[in-house]
Parts: sequence; structure tokens; C-alpha cells
Amino acid sequence: MSVIAWIALVSCAVWAWLLLGQGLFWRTDQRLPRGPAEPERWPSVAVVVPARDEAEVLPVSLPSLLAQDYPGRVEVVLVDDGSEDGTGDLARALAERSSGSRTDGGSRAGLPLTVVSPGPPEPGWTGKLWAVRHGIGVVCARGEGAPDFLLLTDADIAHAPDSLRRLVAAAVSHRLDLVSQMARLRVSGVWERLVVPAFVYFFCQLYPFRRVNRDGARTAAAAGGCVLLRTEAAERAGVPDAVRDAVIDDVALARAVRRAGGRLWLGLAEHVESVRPYPRLADLWRMVARSAYAQLRHSGVLLAATVAGLALVYLAPPLCLAIGVGGGDAVAAWAGGAAWAVMAGTYAPVLRYYRQPPWAAALLPLTAFLYLLMTVDSAVRHHRGRGAAWKGRTYPAPRAAADR
Repeated sequence: MSVIAWIALVSCAVWAWLLLGQGLFWRTDQRLPRGPAEPERWPSVAVVVPARDEAEVLPVSLPSLLAQDYPGRVEVVLVDDGSEDGTGDLARALAERSSGSRTDGGSRAGLPLTVVSPGPPEPGWTGKLWAVRHGIGVVCARGEGAPDFLLLTDADIAHAPDSLRRLVAAAVSHRLDLVSQMARLRVSGVWERLVVPAFVYFFCQLYPFRRVNRDGARTAAAAGGCVLLRTEAAERAGVPDAVRDAVIDDVALARAVRRAGGRLWLGLAEHVESVRPYPRLADLWRMVARSAYAQLRHSGVLLAATVAGLALVYLAPPLCLAIGVGGGDAVAAWAGGAAWAVMAGTYAPVLRYYRQPPWAAALLPLTAFLYLLMTVDSAVRHHRGRGAAWKGRTYPAPRAAADR
């Protein structure tokens, strides 16, 4: 057999293993579990929203939090992390507007909002985790005592009115310490349609939700846009202090909670959406390149292995098919075609979740090539001192391995 045929066969074998042996990562049926009944006593909740220059998205996201229909005690704390676009003032204005509007019978106003500013992060802290730490400190210092749960949600995340109620009900009914939903990201423009569903697909491949949700599993992950965390579990895990320098903070948080004996759940959201736009390829490129090299623990060896793996798994199948058909190599043609077909088949459920046409699954090799370039660029930026850069801040590599 030719070298091309061998490459195609290896790629086909890898896809067979991914299809059956990687926790059925391609399925999209991990949705928020429902309990047999709602809690008799609804726990208290503090919603902590770290925000840095978020004036563009707050008018959509923040009112959805203030309008939560939750039977228990709940408050919202927005931590203005050194914004220069009036984020804090806008949040206060939105809260005043919310408190002045009543729901159906006029019996309930918007949830109370506190806006605080922690000042610049101390050395060794990422800005987001510094803001989260300050927000948790504010709510725990209240006279009512620490809340039972913390909802950590990003400033670009919009919640359906019953989102918090569903999250808490799931945590209480199933005795979970961390419940996280991967928000449905915006898919509007051409580049968002091409890149965003693949972002979720690759995340699920790295952290199969079924494995995350299995008690005692080694795999641990969360989606940082929406994390409901039991306060007692946070204290046991020592978070956020224990993960203060983590660039990929959601995964680090989940690992810390699991190491402390906590029970995790992660799935796709039905009532939680990101409203942040990524209209240009450059916007999406920055989002991925910001943390791609950190995901590889800033290792050149892992970078080389990742590039080789992406080429073998995603780029080789269509190339082997084309070369096999053009050169009369039957083995290369059928093995490359089979691998491409399995690849597209596993991608189709995510596209369906994002309401995209099924034929777009055939474009996954092109998208994977873009992600390969983004990953290499992430490493180049790191070595040029511009690695984990976000909104005017650049973070060095963590002081220790990612699995602290």
C-alpha cells in the first residue's frame, strides 16, 4: 500500500475510536436534569457578574438577570473590573429601570443589584478571577451570612426568566455541587456560522460531558459563562484563590471542586445564551488564540503533537480522498472518504443544535485548519509576550501545572 493509503487508514481508525471510545462526545443530549419536585425551601443565591468594558452587551444581558423569577432570596453583584466605557454607571441605570418596572400583577420588582469595583488585580491573579473573588467577598460579608449558592455568570450571558430556578432545582434534586451550562453562542454572520459550532464541538471532544458528569471520573470541566456553585463546595475547594492565575478558569475551577470531593454536571444550555457578537474572523481569532496555548500548558511538545494530530484527523481525510481518486489509489480513496464521512456525521448534531444546515458538516476540515492556525498563532503570541491577552491585559504562564 502507498503512504497515502496508510495515512488514510490511520485517520479512519482514529475516527472509529473517536466515534465509539471518546465518551460519545458528539451527542448533544446532555441537558439540564430535572428533579421529581421543586425544593420545599429554596436556597439563597448570590449572582456574581465580573464585567470589564461590557457596555455593549449589558443592556441585553443584565436585565435578564434582574428579571429572574426565583422564589428564594437572591441578589446580583456586578463587579466593574476597571472598565473605561461606563459599564458600572450603565449597570446602575439598568437596575433603576428594572426596579421601576413590575411584572404581571405588579407584585415583584427586579432583583437588587450592587455594583462594586475591586481595583486593579493583585500580582498572580487574572482580572476575571480577581473580580469574582471580590464579588464573593461582598456577598459573604453581608449580615444575612453567606448564600447557599453562587451563580457565576459572564456579562455577555442572557438568561431566560426561569434559568436560575432550573439551575438550583437541578443542583438540589441531584445533590450537585457545581452545575454548569455551556451557553448557546451567537451564530449570525458567515464567520460565526463557520467557527462557533466547531468551538463547542472541539470543547466536547476534549471534555466529553458524559465523563464530566460521571461521579469519580478524572475528566472535569465547566463552561465559565454559567456556573452554579454550592458555596460550601467553593470553600472546601479554596476557590477562587486556588485557581487565581488560571487563564482557562472554568476548567480549573471544576478540577478544584472535583478534587475536593464535589459532584459536577456540565451540559448544553437551552435557556442561557451569549449575546456577544463576533462579526469578523479577527474577533473569533483573538477569542481562540487567547487561551489555545494555555490549554497546551505552554508546551512546545504538546503544540507539535496537536498540530500533527489536527492534520492527521481533520485535514488528511479529504486530501487522501482527493489524491486517491485522482491517482487511482482505491484504499486511500475509500479510507479517506470513510473518515471524512464519520467526521461529518459526528459534527452534524452540534450543527443541528445551532440550527445550521447539515451540509455545513463537510466544511469541518476547513474550520479545523483555521483552528490549527489559531493555535500556532497563540504560541507565537505567547513567546512574543502577548499570549493570554484580553481587554488590555496580558497574563503570563501559570506558576505551576494546570492540574494543581
